[in-house]
Amino acid sequence: MRQIVLDTETTGLDPREGHRIIEIGCVELIDRRLTDRRFHTYLNPERQIDEAAVKVHGIDNQFLADKPLFRDIVDDFLAFIDDTEVIIHNAPFDVGFLNAELTLLGARFGRLEDHCSILDTLVLAKRKHPGQRNSLDALCKRYQIDNSRRDLHGALLDAEILASVFLAMTGGQISLYQEEGTALPGPAAQSSAITSNGQRPKLKRMSCPAEEQRRHEDRLRAIDQASGGNCLWLQQISH
Repeated sequence: MRQIVLDTETTGLDPREGHRIIEIGCVELIDRRLTDRRFHTYLNPERQIDEAAVKVHGIDNQFLADKPLFRDIVDDFLAFIDDTEVIIHNAPFDVGFLNAELTLLGARFGRLEDHCSILDTLVLAKRKHPGQRNSLDALCKRYQIDNSRRDLHGALLDAEILASVFLAMTGGQISLYQEEGTALPGPAAQSSAITSNGQRPKLKRMSCPAEEQRRHEDRLRAIDQASGGNCLWLQQISH
């Protein structure tokens, strides 16, 4: 199962007022595991960014002056999300902006919903936690997800954090191969722990003291005697 977690940053709040996308960040989940595949780009919006928006994400027009236009990256973007479930927090906002960008390019690109299905984690969170705050920061606190790097909003960072929140909120284990004695990993640690090529860190071998092993074997023999010779674990050890 392939899923894409997506976030955007914009020049303002409403595409109907001519506001545009300035950053797209996507991360990939395969069978509920974060891979090392990303889609990330900054975009020249061909208009001024609202001052209030700059305070949120810290991106200004000078930084975006030499960045590509949306039409320059649309084919690669649609190929990345094609035929997947796209996971977004407060999906109407991002989907509205993406559809506005697609509309500006003409009918041949259709709408975002023509290329993928959409799952809104804000709707999911409201169902699971009615009457509570369900912003991304609030969910990070609730599920103990490290968002300490999130001083400003950023599309790729927020997509990585949302991937962790989504897995925790839907009952998935974020990292199966966490090193012993470390804290719950943030998004960067997850992407290196589980990669798309299926490699995993070498598993640790642990042994128990001889006395503890002897007591374990005595217990197995007692179980075997009580069960009439049907202790399968003891049979495995003897082989």
